[in-house]
Formats: sequence, structure tokens, C-alpha cells
Amino acid sequence: MVQTSLVRPSNPFQTPTFVSIESERRHRQERLAAAFRVFARLGFAQGLAGHITARDPELTDHFWVNPFGIHFSRIRISDLILVNSEGQVVQGEGKVSQAAFAIHSQIHEARPDVIAAAHAHSFYGKTWSSLGRLLDPITQDSCAFYQDHALFDDFTGIVLETSEGKRIAQALGDRKAAILRNHGILTVGHSVDEAAWWYIRLEDTAKAQLLAEAVGKPILIDHDIALKIQQRGGTHQAGWGGFQYLWDEITHDQPDLFD
Repeated sequence: MVQTSLVRPSNPFQTPTFVSIESERRHRQERLAAAFRVFARLGFAQGLAGHITARDPELTDHFWVNPFGIHFSRIRISDLILVNSEGQVVQGEGKVSQAAFAIHSQIHEARPDVIAAAHAHSFYGKTWSSLGRLLDPITQDSCAFYQDHALFDDFTGIVLETSEGKRIAQALGDRKAAILRNHGILTVGHSVDEAAWWYIRLEDTAKAQLLAEAVGKPILIDHDIALKIQQRGGTHQAGWGGFQYLWDEITHDQPDLFD
């Protein structure tokens, strides 16, 4: 197993610094492969739908992504492919999903701050998306998205064109997540860890509100309280930290992802 060459902080939940471009690239690849394995374990692998991307630290208009047709549970670092701004695979073997390129290329172009983006057709996210609504601050956890997620309210079918991806990026704006009406959910982050964690948290938030509304009318958390929680628990650092427990678990259980 190749270890990431980085300067490790004394606090394992502090974001790392790197000694070289190569070590930063390897780190993003490791986290990307691990995120796919975590998504598979959580049941987010839905056939051929779903993709997580990580911007290359040197070729910043390129991104690493899963090749089309490989189950999330089997993805290793060596399976990842590097895609350029024209949708061409320039490193690795396999094809890039047309939908992955159409959506993610436009998000990475519109948001230079975004290192990673995650999108899948997980059950509760796509169910909630059919309502065409933003999520409400009904739990402490849901407040991470308070005034920090968007609604793309214009479903026109499978996203195959970059023009549609551009409209999704515009709807996302500067927020961390978007609900794509009649489609699913999407999250972004300043690290792979953050994007993956917000996706997991958003799916869970959708599940909580669907269940709550099935039995009654949820009580909303007051604006001032929700905003205070968001400003503490919805930060880039909080997103990074939330994923670390899952990273530790999946890398312990499935070390072949480093191959």
C-alpha cells in the first residue's frame, strides 16, 4: 500500500498540508476511492448512476472520477480516470459517464473553490427531490444546510449536455448542496472528504424530514438558532471532520482500495 506523503497534523481531524503536488494528488485519489466504498456500504450505488469527482491539484481544469460501469464497492485508486475540460480521458482506462462530465465539469468550472462534487440517486434524496422543495431546519443535523442549499427546479430528463450542467451550477451558486428536482441530490466541498460527508448528511436529512412529515407537522428550529448551528456545524472543517470516522473504518476494512 502506498502511503500519502503529507505533513500530518497532530489533530487527525485537522485538514492536512502537503509536501508536493504528487502527494496532494495521491491524497485526493485515496479519499476519492474511499468515498466510493463508503457510498457503496451506505447503499448509494444505484446501477450506473452516480459519480464523485476530485479536481486535480496541478491540472486544475481536469478532474478524477469513477469510470463508467464499475460498481462503487470495487473501485480502487488504480481504477480512477482523469478527464480534461473537453471530456477526454487522459489518464487511466475506461469511459467517463456523459452525465458525470455534463454536470461536474460545469460545477468545477463555475466554482474554482470546489475540490470535489458528489452526486448519486440515493433513495431518500431522490424521493425528497420529487417534492421540489428545500429542506427545513427540523433537526440539529439539518441545520448544516440552513440557507446553504439550493433547488434546481427544472427537470428536463437525463443530463447529457454541458448546457444543462451549467444551469445546475448556476442554481447551486455559492452553496454546498443542491436538490435537483425529480432527480436527486448533489453536494460540493473544499475536499473530497467534505463533499462526501455533506452528501451523506443531506441524504440523512431528507430521510428525517420525509419520516417526520409522514406522521405529523415538524417543529422548525428558530432562525437565529438554526443559523448559529449552521455557522458552527456547516463549515468546511466540520465537513472534513465528519468523514474521518468513515475513512478510518473503510480503510481498515477494505485496504484493497489503495491498489
